[in-house]
Amino acid sequence: MGYLSVLRAPVVLRLLSGTLVGRLPAGMTVVAIALALHGAGASYAQIGLTSAAYAVSAAVGGPFLGRTVDRLGQPRVLLASALVAATGYVLLALSPGSVAIAVAGAALAGAFMPPLEPCLRALWPDIVDEAQLETAYALDSASQQILYVAGPLLVAGIAAIGSARAALWLAAGLGLVGTLVVATSGPARAWHPAPRPAASAPAAKAPAASAPAASAPLDGTRKAEGRHHWLGPLRSPGLVLLLLAFAGTGWSVGGQNILFVAYAQEHHGIPGGAGLLLALAALSGLLGALAYGAVRWKAPTATRTWAMAAGMAVCYLPLLAVPGPLGMSGAAALSGLGLAPLLAAAFVLIAELAPAGTTTEAFAWLVTVFSTGNALGSAASGAVVGNSLRTAALVACAGIACGAVLLVACRRRLRPVAGDADGGAGADRGAGADAGADAGTGTGTGTGADADLGAVPEVLPSAV
Repeated sequence: MGYLSVLRAPVVLRLLSGTLVGRLPAGMTVVAIALALHGAGASYAQIGLTSAAYAVSAAVGGPFLGRTVDRLGQPRVLLASALVAATGYVLLALSPGSVAIAVAGAALAGAFMPPLEPCLRALWPDIVDEAQLETAYALDSASQQILYVAGPLLVAGIAAIGSARAALWLAAGLGLVGTLVVATSGPARAWHPAPRPAASAPAAKAPAASAPAASAPLDGTRKAEGRHHWLGPLRSPGLVLLLLAFAGTGWSVGGQNILFVAYAQEHHGIPGGAGLLLALAALSGLLGALAYGAVRWKAPTATRTWAMAAGMAVCYLPLLAVPGPLGMSGAAALSGLGLAPLLAAAFVLIAELAPAGTTTEAFAWLVTVFSTGNALGSAASGAVVGNSLRTAALVACAGIACGAVLLVACRRRLRPVAGDADGGAGADRGAGADAGADAGTGTGTGTGADADLGAVPEVLPSAV
C-alpha cells in the first residue's frame, strides 16, 4: 500500500503535521541559541556552555519522559513537558546575556522537549493497518529530514528581518501548538501501554496433580517483575545492540556535518557553501526513505536493518576521496541516501525488540543515543579537521562502519528477550487499539491483556 493510503487513514495528517510543528524547535534551537547569545554580547565559551546544557539535558530527559509516557499515557506527559520546555525558551529569549539564566533555560528546553517522535512511533500500529506499518515508518523517517533543513533556515530568516530572540519565542510557541495538536487527538488520548500483570503472592503448596494450574500466577508474577525492571527496554540485549549501532550512526552524521563546514571554507566553488552540502544529504535521505517505503519487503526486519546499515556505510566511502566541489556535492548526496531508510527499518525493529509496555521509552533511547553519537562525532571530527579533511572524512565514516559491523556480527541476537516473545509493539498495539475501539479510534483487533500475556500472535513481523 502506498503513501496516499497511509495519509488517508484517520488523523494521520493531524498527527504527522502536529509532530513536525512541535519538533521544529529541535531543528532551530542550536542556531537560535548561538545567534541570540552572540547578539547579546556573550562569549563563545558561554555559547558553547549553553549549547552543551541543551544537548546533555535533552539526552538525559528523553528516556525519562519516554518511560513516564509508558506509565501515565501520552497527553499529560506531552502537555506538561511542552509547558516546561516553553518556559525554558522564554528564559533564553528574555535574558540571553545572563550565564545562569541562559544555561537554566537551555537545560529546561532540552530536558523537557516533548517526546513527540517516540509517541508518534508508538501510535503508528494503532492508526494504520499492519500492512501499512513499513510505509508509515518510512514516511515518518522522511518527514524528519525536513526539520533539520527548515529549522536553521527559519532561524536565519527571522534573524535577518528581526532578531534571533524572536526565533526563541517562536520555538516556544511552535512546541506548544504542535504538542497540543497531538496530545488532544483521539489516538493519543486512547493509547496506553500493554497492561502489566499484577504481581500475585506465591501459590500455596498443592498436590502434584494441581501443580500445572498454579503455574499461571507464578508466571504472571515473573512477567510483572520483568516489566517493572529498572532497565526498562534496555533489558532486551538485541535492543541494546541496535542502540549501540545507532550511536555509531549518529557519530557519522555529526562528523559529516563538521567535514562539510570545513570543506566549504576551503573550497569556494560551492554555491551556498556547507548549507548546500547538508541540504543535498537531507534531500537524498528524504528520497531514500520514500523509495524504501514504496517497496514490499519480504526479508525479516533484522535483516533489512543490518543490510541498510551496511549500505549506508558504503554510501559514506566516496567522502574519503575529498573530491572537487562538483564531486563533493555528489558524495554529499550519496552519503545521505542511506540514513532515512535505515531509520525506517530500525523503527520497526525497535518495536519488535522492546519488551511490552516499554515501547515509547525504547524510541526515546534511539533519539538519545543518536544525538549523543552525533555530538561525539562532531567533537572528534572537529579535533582533526584542521589538519586534514581526509582524516575528518575517515572519522565520519568510522562510526557507521563500526555500527554496521556490530549489527552484522550480532544479527542473530536481534530478537525479543525470552518471556517477551509477543513483542513490545504487538502488545502495546493491542492495548492501544482496544482502548481506541472504545473511543471510536482504534484499528487493531487484539486486546491489551491478551497481547501482553502472549495469548495472541505478535502483530509485527518477526525480527528473525
